Amino acid sequence: MGKGMAGMFTGIVEEIGEVVEVREDADVVRFTVRGRTVTSDAHHGDSIAVNGVCLTVIDPDGSTDGTFSVELVPETLKRSSLSAVVAGTRVNLERAVPVNGRLGGHIVQGHVDGVATLLSRTPGERTDELRFSLAPDLARYVVEKGSITVDGVSLTVAGVTADTFTVALIPTTLSHTTLGIRQPGDTVNLEVDVVAKYVERLTAGYGRAPSAHEEAGAR
Repeated sequence: MGKGMAGMFTGIVEEIGEVVEVREDADVVRFTVRGRTVTSDAHHGDSIAVNGVCLTVIDPDGSTDGTFSVELVPETLKRSSLSAVVAGTRVNLERAVPVNGRLGGHIVQGHVDGVATLLSRTPGERTDELRFSLAPDLARYVVEKGSITVDGVSLTVAGVTADTFTVALIPTTLSHTTLGIRQPGDTVNLEVDVVAKYVERLTAGYGRAPSAHEEAGAR
C-alpha cells in the first residue's frame, strides 16, 4: 500500500516501535517512527512494514537518533488502521526480507486487505486467545490452520466462523508485538494469505460453461 519500492516480509516482527510525530502536509500524512533495530541499516527508499503496511523510508541515509519517516497517501489511510495513529502509538516494525534472506513466517506483501476489530480476549495460563471480526469479502480466504497477518504479525488461524476468526498467541508474540496490549474494540490491519488469492485467481475459470466465442474458437 505504500508508494515506492515494494518489499516482501515474513510477518516476524523485529521490534515494537513508537510513532513520535504525525504531521499533515496537504493530502499526505508523514509519520516519524522510532525503531532502533530497523533503522540500524535503513536507507532512503527502503521498505519497512508498519503494523503490516509496507511503507517507504524517505529520510536521508544514516539516521543517528533511531527514527525514520514515511509518508502515507489518502488510499493508505482509508484502507488501514493507520488513520487512527497519533504520537505515542506503539507499532509493529519489520524490515523487508533481503533477496537471500530466510523466510521465517509466511509470505507477507505488506498490502492490507482490510481492517478488523478485536472482539474479545481470553487469557490463558501462558497464552491468550483473541477473536476478531471478519469481513464477508475476506472470509473465503481464511481457513482453520491457515495463515493470516494481523498488524504485521504472521499467525495461524485457530478457528473461523462466517464472520469471525480466532488466533492463539504464544508468550513470545504477547511480549514482542503490540498484540500483547490490544484490547476489545481496537482495530487491526489484516492481510490474508497471498497463496489463497492466487489459487482463487487461477481456478476462477474452471467449472463454468464455455462462452459461444470460446466454443467457436475450439472448432
